[in-house]
Amino acid sequence: MILDVERFLAAERPLWDELEGRLRRLEDDAAFRPGVADLRRLHYLYERASADLARLATFASQPEIRAHLESLVSRAYGEIHETRLTAARFAPWRYLTVTFPRAFRRRRAAFAAAIVCTVAGALFGGLALLLDDGARDTLLPFSHLQQHPGARVAEAEGAIADELKGSRTSFSAFLSTHNTRVAIFCLALGVTWGLGTAILLFANGVLLGAVVVDYVRAGQTPFLVGWLLPHGAVEIPAIVMAGQAGLALAGALIGWNDSEALRPRLRRVGPDLMALSAGIAVLLLWAGFVESFLSQYHEPVIPYAVKIAFGAVEMVGLILFLGLAGRRG
Repeated sequence: MILDVERFLAAERPLWDELEGRLRRLEDDAAFRPGVADLRRLHYLYERASADLARLATFASQPEIRAHLESLVSRAYGEIHETRLTAARFAPWRYLTVTFPRAFRRRRAAFAAAIVCTVAGALFGGLALLLDDGARDTLLPFSHLQQHPGARVAEAEGAIADELKGSRTSFSAFLSTHNTRVAIFCLALGVTWGLGTAILLFANGVLLGAVVVDYVRAGQTPFLVGWLLPHGAVEIPAIVMAGQAGLALAGALIGWNDSEALRPRLRRVGPDLMALSAGIAVLLLWAGFVESFLSQYHEPVIPYAVKIAFGAVEMVGLILFLGLAGRRG
């Protein structure tokens, strides 16, 4: 077979150049993740270059072109058939906006179980306070919650904004670190095969249910919603997600009907627990900031309608984020 070298080079060189450009991007950018269409195109260009090399191998002239093509095919083969794990740059934004919501959705059964534990506690706490008002000291262990709701609202609404400014930063830091410790504890209790996690979620629910019933019964619903919703729209789901992580850990420990050994089960659940922990920490940091700089300000400083609207937007945004973020690709 006689090969028209000039015509052959004119037709094939643009494809070689395209293959080289794609290989250069893969080699230079460790964080680049090609899509399916890019991978198919790369494989086609590799096969085309391999066929061209076979055709040139029987042609005596143009040794420099053949050497260049051999190098190109070798590089493409290495990229396509690479099995060694490469260390990519850690991308915090992608980790929080893609990896975290994907881990949340993968463990949605554990999240549903955590919600059940919390709601059961809230129903118990609310019903217990309705049936026995003398249980306030047990159900509401904090001094500011043991006040009558009317007295608490009068005190909060009578505070002057300037009186609240001094301790906002330190209070925000305290809330963030305290809530993060509670979340980590809730997750860690998963090693008790989930029993400790379930109990802690139930206890948090008891407190929440008792507070809601106490203030609603006293006719202070606007104050309650305006007080709890701005930070609670994020804080409460974050604590429940900590329970979700603890129950996911418990599921890996128990194994249920999984025939796989314990160590592989823990390795499989580990990345999701890390992603959930990172996302929960960020959510609680935000909740502590909002609680300190917004939730503690009441009418007439900030109208309750403004605070309630802010909390509602937070809640809707969090639901959309957890449900939709990271679905592309």
